[in-house]
Parts: sequence; structure tokens; C-alpha cells
Amino acid sequence: MTDPTLAITMAATALAGLAMLTYAMLNGWRGWLALKQQELQQHFGDPAALTLPNASARIEIADLKERIRKLEAIAAGVDL
Repeated sequence: MTDPTLAITMAATALAGLAMLTYAMLNGWRGWLALKQQELQQHFGDPAALTLPNASARIEIADLKERIRKLEAIAAGVDL
């Protein structure tokens, strides 16, 4: 291995392989980040599109809270 041409060729080949591996890993990382961003957008949606629940849903939630309050009072032995 005293031939300088062979050493330079091996070093250049190793450097090219490292560059290709780095490029492939960078593309994989960017793809993974894009996937996670897409998952977050699907889960949370567009923040500008968030709206309040409609009136019937709010009334139903209030009714359920009232029922829970009554059941807790019954469980505690309190007369309403």
C-alpha cells in the first residue's frame, strides 16, 4: 500500500461514499419531518379554521354537566 495513487483513490472513494450516505440521511430526515408536520396538521387542523362549537353542542354539554352534578350530589347523600 505504498502506492500514493491507490491511497488517493481509496480516500476519494471513502469520501464519496460518506457524501452519498450523508445525502441519503438528510433526505430521510427531511421526509420524516414532513411526515410529522402532516400528522400534526391532520390532528390539530388549521389554527385559523378553529371555531366555537355550535349552540346545540354547548347546550348538550351544559346538560351533561348538570346531570353529573346531580349524580355526584346523590352519591354524596345530599338532597337537592
